[in-house]
Amino acid sequence: MTDRSVPIADPDLSEAAYDRVHAVLESGHLADGPEVRAFEEEFARYCGTDEAVATSNGTTALVAALEALGVGEGDAVVTAAFSFVASANAIRLVGATPVFADVDPETYTLDPAAVDRIARERDDVAGVLPVHLYGLPAEMPAIRGVADEHDLIVVEDACQAHGAAIDGRRVGSLGDAACFSFYPTKNATAGEGGMVTTDRADVAERVASYVNHGRDVGEDGRGYEHVRLGSNHRMTSLAAAVGRTQLERLPEFNEARRETADVYDERLADLPVETPTVPEGYRHVYHQYTIRTGDRDALAASLEERGIDTAVYYPTPIHRQPAYETVSTAAADLPRTERAAETVLSIPVHPNVSDEDARAVVAAIADHFDAR
Repeated sequence: MTDRSVPIADPDLSEAAYDRVHAVLESGHLADGPEVRAFEEEFARYCGTDEAVATSNGTTALVAALEALGVGEGDAVVTAAFSFVASANAIRLVGATPVFADVDPETYTLDPAAVDRIARERDDVAGVLPVHLYGLPAEMPAIRGVADEHDLIVVEDACQAHGAAIDGRRVGSLGDAACFSFYPTKNATAGEGGMVTTDRADVAERVASYVNHGRDVGEDGRGYEHVRLGSNHRMTSLAAAVGRTQLERLPEFNEARRETADVYDERLADLPVETPTVPEGYRHVYHQYTIRTGDRDALAASLEERGIDTAVYYPTPIHRQPAYETVSTAAADLPRTERAAETVLSIPVHPNVSDEDARAVVAAIADHFDAR
């Protein structure tokens, strides 16, 4: 054991967050209101989109975006099985069928060629839901090309990628709509919450209505005219207050993550692990720093003995989850997805990882392989 403890996540809330939450409590306006509208405007501006609509969490953002784009019963949506289960769950929750395509073996994001093959083989594919995994954007230019060729909608799952970009364009602005999560471990948190970004006013209007019981949002969204089926997926003002302060600090957070990633890239280069691949022109924001090794479980145990947290995202691909046993497309042949699930290991990269912490992580990895 070591005296050093390096957690896999460490949410960082500033005094400004406490002050803003206190101001909301003092105002008495705790539910959806001006604080949420301000967060939406600021987040849209950050992503470079015309619109943003806040939701209660990342999953409800995905459901609302798909619903707003008209995806439903009889439709299929191509997505990755190497993701948190919410990606595929959202597709099922709107009545559509997730169809799993394999991932690129180096980036772990959706393989555009695999998406193209599925779109050519099936006549029910209505959309693509690429996942920006670990903070790295999926191959959006190629995915958009496939989508345009087959007339498919594109919904970005950007729940792990706040601030990531391709050639200077931030995720959130690369599809018909995009969805973010503000869960505590994300690059920016609101405690809990989500956001849908889009350049389409019609999609934003439908999302805003859907998350508010299908109300006619009209001028103030407070009326009792319900024009479509919806649910209560609104963000609270308390969450928005925290989220706004986190958004202000997001560039600082992401830069800290990238600096730690640079340390790992350099110091792990001579060790028997594969470090993250970042394509030219892509900006990775390292929601996770994920290495690959065939000795994954033993390495994780060694690091745990040294007080260093690790995590496996994700040990069971979605198509192998018990909840997907009855989904016909879960029988897909996904060898690269399976291999990734067997070999990936995430090590601490959050903004509070110090240089000393990073050195301790690298030393523990080196010691593990030296002892073999």
